Amino acid sequence: MDEQEDWKEHADFMDGMVEEGFVLLGGPLRGTEDVLLIVSASGEAEIHARFAEDVWTKKDLLRTKWVAEWWLRLGELE
Repeated sequence: MDEQEDWKEHADFMDGMVEEGFVLLGGPLRGTEDVLLIVSASGEAEIHARFAEDVWTKKDLLRTKWVAEWWLRLGELE
């Protein structure tokens, strides 16, 4: 994974989003090239705006396939 173009810059960006509390959970979906991200956002527009700042989005290496609002019903995120 870290051999990918602009990996360090992308990883630093994502780490910053985690530190800010925007990205809560994330990781690759087994058997696919997709990644699932759980974020804390006011709405879809904020999600697109935040990820637009990533070098991978700018280079069309990262695309948001879809956004769905999710209600946590079991367990908790701190």
